[in-house]
Amino acid sequence: MERLPGFRDFYPEPLPDGEAWSASVRKDIFESWHNVAERYAFQLYDGPPLEPLSLFTAKSGQEIVGQLYNFEDKGERAVALRPEMTPTVARMVAARERHYKKPIKWYSIPQLFRYERQQKGRLREHFQFNADIFGEADPAADAELIAMLIDLLRDFDLTAEDFVIRLSSRNAWQDFFNQNGGDESKAYDFYQAVDKLERTAPEESEKKFQALGFTLEQVHNFIAAGEPTDELQAVLDNLAARGMSDFVKIDYNVIRGLAYYTGVVYEAFDRHGKFRAIAGGGRYDQLVSLVSGGKKNIPAAGFAMGDVVLVELLKDRKLLPEIHGNIEIYALLEDESKRPATLSMIQMLREEGWNVEYPLAPIKPDKQFRRALELGAELTVRIDDDESAVLKNLNTKIEKKMPIHELAEHLFKTICENDLE
Repeated sequence: MERLPGFRDFYPEPLPDGEAWSASVRKDIFESWHNVAERYAFQLYDGPPLEPLSLFTAKSGQEIVGQLYNFEDKGERAVALRPEMTPTVARMVAARERHYKKPIKWYSIPQLFRYERQQKGRLREHFQFNADIFGEADPAADAELIAMLIDLLRDFDLTAEDFVIRLSSRNAWQDFFNQNGGDESKAYDFYQAVDKLERTAPEESEKKFQALGFTLEQVHNFIAAGEPTDELQAVLDNLAARGMSDFVKIDYNVIRGLAYYTGVVYEAFDRHGKFRAIAGGGRYDQLVSLVSGGKKNIPAAGFAMGDVVLVELLKDRKLLPEIHGNIEIYALLEDESKRPATLSMIQMLREEGWNVEYPLAPIKPDKQFRRALELGAELTVRIDDDESAVLKNLNTKIEKKMPIHELAEHLFKTICENDLE
């Protein structure tokens, strides 16, 4: 039985041949995401993986249906697996925003699903870090999000030589569109053409823009000028005060194709140009109003970063988290008559917070010792008599006998102070 195309199995380390996705690496990435988000005072939330199809079509139109895992459930409801998290969090905030002080700063790490063609850096499922701020229209909220994005990447030892945040503005593009006689009914098509500009042949882009009443030269000249709007300058000044100027630049090639963006937009890119965008986001002040049917009007901004491109980037830079065994102690059981006493000792150690493994069934002592080494245990412990146990440091080979009731205290000193002598 094979897994579905575009989906992944996450195996424990060491990975079997032919497998690329490590559950241990994923755990470390998630822990980093959680830690940085909490340093920025964001709160964790989550929502259902299955949502009404209308939640996504209301935001993106019927054309998104072709990219979704959607079906009619047994209650004859049109539903879809979530392809992104922003509509869900907008729905949640619209329903319960009065319960929370503003600004609301939330983050999540959902698994998302899209039925689309697989390509490098893009699968049919992925995990994604999402962060959003609701209830604050000032560009300081955009700067706070961008600063956290920078620190999320720096937490993996990536530097300004590895990535850059390209800043742009939908407001600036809207002004350009209006000042050059753009037809508002074709604004979405215009944004889509700009969003694909770097991935489309010039002659094809020229045709698209001419059909919309523009020339490719006009668009290129606007991008080349790169004049920051007041909101972008406020973001730049905010990040400069944090010492983060080296990580950002104005780049109007970025426009973000999703229709709901309304202000500052940005994407994080590998400076070596090997990968797709690492992350992207922006301001979407009208989305809460849209999903609430106009009942709530709350400014919002956010970004998302997927795990697929991030892992590819970390592999390329040789910065994947170093995976260590999570077994601290291996309890040896060389005499089966001592199994009850050994189990009692193991339970005591686990209740004290130590990671302990032991042989579930009788096996030879030499195999137990090899197993301890394979698991990366730092220490072995064995019952010596009714009152005492013997600890052994597998790195120094030093052994120490001590009363069982003092074992936890000695272990603390051993692990934390390297004091097994």
